[in-house]
Amino acid sequence: MPIRHCIVHLIDKKPDGTPAVLHARDSELNLSQAMENLLADLNESYNAKQGKAWGYFHEESGAYPFSGWLERYLEGQRDFTSFSREAVEHLSKLMEESNLSTGGHVLLAHYQQGMTDYLAIALLHHSEGVTVTDALDVAPAKHLDLGQLHLAARINISEWQNNKQSRQYISFIKGKNGKKVSEYFRDFIGCQEGVDAPSETRTLLKAFSDFVESEDLAEEQAREKTSALVGYASTQAKLGEPMTLEELSMVIDEEHPRAFYEHIRNKDYGLSPEIPPDKRTLNQFRRFTGRAEGLSISFEAHLLGSRIEYDETRDMLIIRQIPTQLADQLKRRKD
Repeated sequence: MPIRHCIVHLIDKKPDGTPAVLHARDSELNLSQAMENLLADLNESYNAKQGKAWGYFHEESGAYPFSGWLERYLEGQRDFTSFSREAVEHLSKLMEESNLSTGGHVLLAHYQQGMTDYLAIALLHHSEGVTVTDALDVAPAKHLDLGQLHLAARINISEWQNNKQSRQYISFIKGKNGKKVSEYFRDFIGCQEGVDAPSETRTLLKAFSDFVESEDLAEEQAREKTSALVGYASTQAKLGEPMTLEELSMVIDEEHPRAFYEHIRNKDYGLSPEIPPDKRTLNQFRRFTGRAEGLSISFEAHLLGSRIEYDETRDMLIIRQIPTQLADQLKRRKD
């Protein structure tokens, strides 16, 4: 992961309405193994966070100046240190307006992963711990607590510059239940939501369920394809990358690599070509299966509570909207 530029500033701010005090660094950090490790750990922690949102920049304005500063830096009109200083001064002002906000170390890193350039921005905090010294004494020690990452964003610079139609080149931690404490950070980036990851993931899973039903697949085949979808989506979520519909279609069926893709296009589900995976939604997408005495039942876990209900006291399953093919067979049998 080549790091092009990296810097850390400190904003000293208590969540009591007192003014924020900025301690700005006047030069970039020297590249080192420690810096590589920090950025790798930050990316790992960020990718694992649930509840991220995806979006794109507001038009540059006095309220949302960040995209303009970033563009001028990328064009060579400003160096990275000057760009970061402008950005962190703006963030410090927004912190003052948000009484609930707490300061911390602000990390800005421009790095490359594969052929793609990214800008990572994160507000980092320390936790108290202990260490054993060279003299074998136990002493207090502070360390960066990346497990408590609440305010961070990642900008896909390459996507922003090369795909003007994209509405998901920025991802940011939305905060639990959309907490207002994180809104100032989103406004600092100047980001508006363009893709609803949970909704898009639910729609994708609905399209997949329809596809499995329309193909009349055997249970083992359906289970294999479900496992392939969840595996691919989980891998992309771990990498912090979106799912690509065409690539997913190939993963699901190597013999007919465009079958699922064509199903989505023909049914017009309104899905974007690339979908950010929502881990919470994916975790609910599992299959319940049972077979005994001539009866075989299999359904996806997300249907439980909606189309399927389980009455434990009467040992019954209540199924609504049964598959059309099954309904036709039952009707013919009745006739």
